[in-house]
Amino acid sequence: MLRHVLATALLFSGLVQGALASGDHMAVFSKTGSFEDVRDAVEMAITDRGLIVNNVSHVGEMLERTGKELGATKQIYLKAEVLEFCSAVVSRKMMEADPDNIVFCPYVISVYVVPEKPNEVSVAYRKPQIVGSAESQKSLNAVEELLAGIVKDALQ
Repeated sequence: MLRHVLATALLFSGLVQGALASGDHMAVFSKTGSFEDVRDAVEMAITDRGLIVNNVSHVGEMLERTGKELGATKQIYLKAEVLEFCSAVVSRKMMEADPDNIVFCPYVISVYVVPEKPNEVSVAYRKPQIVGSAESQKSLNAVEELLAGIVKDALQ
């Protein structure tokens, strides 16, 4: 329910062009602008919550570099990075509820531009599966709320 409310709020507020993909496994939104501005906004939305970006994966550069070595000619992204982070509070509650929930950590938000839409920056995250006990489900919903909130703040 929260996912649908958030997507609807973002769509009608004019903050983003629209929810590109939705479903049980991911949320993808887009915004017209520069990759650098949107990427920086995502990082700021993460750090404004007192969280630290542990790693930035330069997926676009890696695919470009390795594609040449593999003989691939298709350019998948103009730019693409994945920001990895964690929340001591949210993650701890999630794993106290069920130690197996470690598979949902760390959290990642992807920021990317595809060649077909060079002025449109996509921001995406994997939705955690809401599984397990009531306590586990509550904690996993909190993870999704955190991710959705970060994206919402970044795309304002």
